[in-house]
Amino acid sequence: MHLKIRHRTEYRYETPVRYSIQELRLSPPTTAGQEIERWKISTPIKASNSIDTFNNVCSVFVQEASYTSMMIEAEGEVLTHDAYEYIDDSKAVSPYYLLQQTNLTEPSEGMLDYFATSLPKKNSIDEVLKLAAAVQQSIEYSPGQTNFATTAAQSFAMKRGVCQDHAHIMLSLCRAAQIPARYVSGYFFAEESPNLASHAWIDFCSDIEKGVWISVDITHACLIDARHIRLAIGRDYYSAAPVKGVRTGGGGEELTANISIQQLS
Repeated sequence: MHLKIRHRTEYRYETPVRYSIQELRLSPPTTAGQEIERWKISTPIKASNSIDTFNNVCSVFVQEASYTSMMIEAEGEVLTHDAYEYIDDSKAVSPYYLLQQTNLTEPSEGMLDYFATSLPKKNSIDEVLKLAAAVQQSIEYSPGQTNFATTAAQSFAMKRGVCQDHAHIMLSLCRAAQIPARYVSGYFFAEESPNLASHAWIDFCSDIEKGVWISVDITHACLIDARHIRLAIGRDYYSAAPVKGVRTGGGGEELTANISIQQLS
């Protein structure tokens, strides 16, 4: 597919923000399954780019002049095709590091008991897809019930969540089964479901020695395909978030995010 993506994030504040630092992971890589035709990120002031621990492009900008609104926009074109297997040649982060739980993925005893019969006995595609189906069937997709700080255990307790929560629960269970797994932030093209444009899924390591990772979409209980565009990877949402930052001042915050994905051919 030839996809055109436009991602606009706008913040408005009750009172002037006096100082802020924003960290963006909005640069999709050219990798298995996708080739970046063109991509541009527009920020209020020039950002500096670096490569983070997970090999993501990280853009950072600091605003020292006061403001009451801020706009960040990423826009470009991506060529995609079906590919769910990735060879991590860089091996920037050891798969063993991705066996560790985080605050967002730490499982509850009830969660482990509930999914005990679905936990993979080995890191094969069939077994991990079986677990993905169990998570999808157990956790109702329900926007507005959770937020960026909701943990896997909290989402499980509610039996509700969105793609981010599905991914966190899946990461939690894979790691409990001693399968290295990482969070993937990205986009999903579905004309009939524009609310899924901002998406998240997981990679699990199927061969530690060779650095082979398999991508699984928990919300759809399937391997990823040409509809998926990856942005960044991390231990959980926090380390792969498209936009995050800290500020001084501003009072209450109103966030508006709009993502449009159009198929060009």
